[in-house]
Amino acid sequence: MTMLEHRPTSPVPGWLPGATAPRTDPAPLLPDPSPVRMLGTDELKDQDPALLLDLYRRLVVGRRYNQQATTLTKQGRLAVYPSSTGQEACEVAAATVLRPGDWLFPSYRDTLAVVGRGVDPLEALTLLRGNAHTGYDPLATRTAPLCTPLATQAPHAVGLAHAARLAGDPVVALAMMGDGGTSEGDFHEALNFAAVLNAPVVFLVQNNGYAISVPLAKQSAAPTLAHKAVGYGMRGRLVDGNDVVAVHQVLAEAMEQARTGGGPTLVEALTYRLEAHTNADDATRYRGSDEVTAWQEHDPLVLMERRLRAMDLLDDATAAEASEAAETLAARMRAEFHAEPVLDPMSLFQHVYAHPTPQLLEQQHQLAAELAAEAER
Repeated sequence: MTMLEHRPTSPVPGWLPGATAPRTDPAPLLPDPSPVRMLGTDELKDQDPALLLDLYRRLVVGRRYNQQATTLTKQGRLAVYPSSTGQEACEVAAATVLRPGDWLFPSYRDTLAVVGRGVDPLEALTLLRGNAHTGYDPLATRTAPLCTPLATQAPHAVGLAHAARLAGDPVVALAMMGDGGTSEGDFHEALNFAAVLNAPVVFLVQNNGYAISVPLAKQSAAPTLAHKAVGYGMRGRLVDGNDVVAVHQVLAEAMEQARTGGGPTLVEALTYRLEAHTNADDATRYRGSDEVTAWQEHDPLVLMERRLRAMDLLDDATAAEASEAAETLAARMRAEFHAEPVLDPMSLFQHVYAHPTPQLLEQQHQLAAELAAEAER
């Protein structure tokens, strides 16, 4: 008798002879055959004009936000800044599909989404200024701290979403990451548990083609990153990440599916970062100027403005209002970052543990004594 014949039953239909039905039909889980697009299609005319203009305004403000934050790094006001210029459509859409009670789990490049969520720009950039681990209250803002390690926020998003559902709290968690994050173990663990638990969570992968300098072809051989969803038993979606209306629609559908018990979704947004990985990166060492120039023709802000003007939804006055709002934000950022921050070293011990450990208390007392001695000199 073979080892296979010793097994009385099979947990997987189709594994034993005579059982042919698959456990899960993969067809409904497969991603879109081509990236979902809205700009330039007939479907765009069915969209709410107010929504379209709001998305445009957010793109304009977001572009100026990125420019000003980059300038602040050159002035030494920020230690580092990972710009999302060229990826603003993903950032804007992510912020606008969240309800007040939902949670956002951003990566280090997603400060624009955090600000779009309603977090103060100065507080959103505190981590990148080097002053604290985070500058805002995650519980009050329903926004997790900016995550620097790749994809470690993804399991946290699953855990929170699952816990909220157990508590009867109608929360959806949206976790954002780049294509490099999909190569991390935390990403795979998060997707696996999200699908097994049917957790109300959406994963947004902003595939900008590079994990710092490593191109996507050297990270994954999958047809698309969205195809990775099928192996875990969840829906995959593929969208043009520079089409802000399409990203908004796909994310909104995924959020609604999660909210109504339909389970998690992995959304891959094809986009491109027009600037370097950070201000400390020399992107010319791994990509050519021709590539960047080609992607500039697919700039999300240019695409949106061009389409809205063709539809007679955007005029010069409305565009000027958006630009004015952007300049107002930039001026505020300059003014607030010009002032030197007032730092309290004792704040290092806050929000570490609900009940501080003896070791932490010992360190706290030691620092307090050193600061007191310094003040007496």
